[in-house]
Amino acid sequence: MNKTLTRSKNKMIGGVCAGIAEYFNVDPTLVRVAYAILAVFSAGFPGLLLYILLLIIMPAPKE
Repeated sequence: MNKTLTRSKNKMIGGVCAGIAEYFNVDPTLVRVAYAILAVFSAGFPGLLLYILLLIIMPAPKE
């Protein structure tokens, strides 16, 4: 089985955090909390920039 990193259909904003969680087989809530902590402790902007970059780079989920 060949896993690919894609955005998820289980999304709150863009499906990036849920896609990462599906790839690593962890709960999407844990990834979202980790991202929120990263964004808060990096003064917000780098975390937001990372999310936007991943939203652009990661392919959409296949139907």
